[in-house]
Amino acid sequence: MDTQRGRGSAQVRFQGQYTQQTTQQGTLTIQTRSEITSVVSSLLEMMKTESVSLHPLGTAAAPEPELLCILGTGDLGRSLGLRLLQSGYRVVYGSRRPHSCGPLPQGAQVTSHAAAAQSASLIFICVHREHYGFLETIAHHLEGKVLVDLSNNLKKEMYPEANAAYLQRLVPGAAVVKGLNTLSAWALQNGLLAGKQVYLCGNSEEAKWAVAEMSTKLGLSVLDKGSLSAARELEDFPLELFPEWRLPLRVAVGLAAFFFFYLLIRDVIYAYVEEGKDISFRITVSLGNKVFPIVSLIMLSLCYLPGVIAAFLQLYRGTKYRHFPDWLDRWMLCRKQMGLIALGFAFLHAIYTFVTSNRYSVRHELISLVVDEMKNNKSALSSFDNTKAWGQDSFYALGILGFFLYVLLGLTSLPSVGGSLSWREFNFIQSKLGHLTLFICTTHGYIYGWNKFLQPSTYKWYTPPGYLLCLIVPSVVLVLKALVLLPCVDRTLTRIRQGWERTQPNEEIEKVTNCDL
Repeated sequence: MDTQRGRGSAQVRFQGQYTQQTTQQGTLTIQTRSEITSVVSSLLEMMKTESVSLHPLGTAAAPEPELLCILGTGDLGRSLGLRLLQSGYRVVYGSRRPHSCGPLPQGAQVTSHAAAAQSASLIFICVHREHYGFLETIAHHLEGKVLVDLSNNLKKEMYPEANAAYLQRLVPGAAVVKGLNTLSAWALQNGLLAGKQVYLCGNSEEAKWAVAEMSTKLGLSVLDKGSLSAARELEDFPLELFPEWRLPLRVAVGLAAFFFFYLLIRDVIYAYVEEGKDISFRITVSLGNKVFPIVSLIMLSLCYLPGVIAAFLQLYRGTKYRHFPDWLDRWMLCRKQMGLIALGFAFLHAIYTFVTSNRYSVRHELISLVVDEMKNNKSALSSFDNTKAWGQDSFYALGILGFFLYVLLGLTSLPSVGGSLSWREFNFIQSKLGHLTLFICTTHGYIYGWNKFLQPSTYKWYTPPGYLLCLIVPSVVLVLKALVLLPCVDRTLTRIRQGWERTQPNEEIEKVTNCDL
């Protein structure tokens, strides 16, 4: 018992010593951590005093986006607001009914006209001219602001003065800029703005610069048209109906009408008068299938004829620095449209050719021919005409190849395709392959009538056939182009286009006279 008590007291003393030692070690550990914490805090204080405060990117360091105001919540206003929001701007709408103005782009604000006009310095007017009356009531809120007028009219000369001039008269304290009126709501909503050119005009250069900067951020190309007096011209731009297509369409319609009535007289009326046959059913398909290739070939040749005329004009003048005549300038500017119209007529010709064999009149004629041969006991086949087979196969082969090159030229005329080509590639396709297309299609026409030129039956009422008339213009173009490609001519023309000028005899005489004096 005494022995156990001694062991127990010793054990208690040992546990007490262990506990005390552990407590002392724990105290030492706590003291060591507090010292480290104090050192670290002192270092952080030193870093705060000697370093620059850093902010996460895109939070406090980024400036607040500019706020723009749009007065009007129609299709144009909503589409413009959507594009501005996507470009990094803040947008506030001014509406006469802020609580029931319809769906607006997400992230935009809407309030009354007066409150919206007060909040922004650049304001877009997206309402019609007849609704400008409310601007007079908030004119004091528009003092010193930039007003961008996007309105258009339904027709030219609808009002005695331009909409922008009327707006400037209503709000004389604001700087009115006419612009962006050539953009449609559809183009804005679908983002079709890259590289698109817009026009601006206004009396304040600072206001125009602010609008131009905003337009550039939208991906637009800006052209300054001067003062606000040019607003009438800008408002008439959207009212133009295919201005670049007018001349090509007039030429195409004129050619189609001429050859339609010309072939109507030669084929349908001639057969009824001279032979007593009624073939008026051919007007819808057969006559059209003759007119389409004729107009297509002539329009294609008219694409390349002005270039040859310009080349000979430069050779005659001996310089490239003199302007071409106005009629030649207009002609050269609409060559693309002429080519696309020619491609359209070629498409019609190809479609009409495919359906020709399925027509009732063609099938009836073939069946009648077989029946007549059976009645006449002509069981033996006629001899195979190798020349005729070669001619027909060559005719179809050239037609298919020419149509393929036609389509290739049309595809490279598209801005999305032509913009991806270098200048040399684009020039090779449009010039070299273009003339090759003209040559193949012209040869296609010659093979069609190679054995009919000298037949008297071809010239009904002493008039030449339509395919013979359509070969005149492309043949002239190809001959002139061949002359330009001659080494002696091409060398001189290349020097002229590189800046060389031939001294005129009159100028040499004047120089000699001046030296003698």
